[in-house]
Amino acid sequence: MNLAAEPSQAAGFQTFLAFDFGLKRTGIATGNSLTRTASPQATIAAEGVARFPAIEARIKEWQPDALVIGVPFHPDGASHDNTLRARKFARQLRGRFGLKVFEVDERYSTTEALAGGAKDADAASACIILEQFLRSLP
Repeated sequence: MNLAAEPSQAAGFQTFLAFDFGLKRTGIATGNSLTRTASPQATIAAEGVARFPAIEARIKEWQPDALVIGVPFHPDGASHDNTLRARKFARQLRGRFGLKVFEVDERYSTTEALAGGAKDADAASACIILEQFLRSLP
């Protein structure tokens, strides 16, 4: 797997904003390296560039040190269309906001969120993605 940045490069960061990218909705979670836990935030229901004003507002509100993006793969690890879309979204976030962006393999995060009874599967998936990232920090 070719991730944009390794978690060990996150040393010194404290607060993170995580995204579960989707074509119609983007789940969001916040967390930090001290507690290594994540909290769901309201999902952004917007498509394309229409989602960026809401993302900008969240970044201004939370002032994260870095962003974490879930990147989906097939069960065998192969890329698919949404893998490419999520990576494009990560590049757009880097370019627009100038923050470090970490990519996390998010296979099964939505399944796990739904199995856990999540009311907002997108935000719960973002929490799972962020907590997976936080657990990987040194």
